[in-house]
Amino acid sequence: MSRRELREQIFKLLFRIEFNSLEEMPEQEKLFFEDECEADVEDTEYISTKYQKILEKMSEIDEMLNEKAENWDTGRMGKVDLTILRLAVYEIAYDEDVPTSVAINEAVELAKKFGQDASAGFVNAILAKFA
Repeated sequence: MSRRELREQIFKLLFRIEFNSLEEMPEQEKLFFEDECEADVEDTEYISTKYQKILEKMSEIDEMLNEKAENWDTGRMGKVDLTILRLAVYEIAYDEDVPTSVAINEAVELAKKFGQDASAGFVNAILAKFA
């Protein structure tokens, strides 16, 4: 899988957090790889590892988002936008292999694909404050 495809799979797995408790997520992760994600062993490991790292930092990521997003907080954001922002902020703040500009661009592309009409602009505006 390309980096873009891997990122999309991480987004899809991370999105499940919005509809399941953290206690249910190990089972959700298992189901995701069985039913939805057709990845080889190496890609599965990459997706799972990055997903786990994002989960570990989620409260810090949400704090950063709440600080930067003027007149918004994570509780008011759309679930798709929030998930995309969490992934992008993780890449910007913690993943040294992903340049900030790439993280922002990829987040905007995810927002265009999965979000609403205004999602790409919203995601770009929030992430610009991290650049």
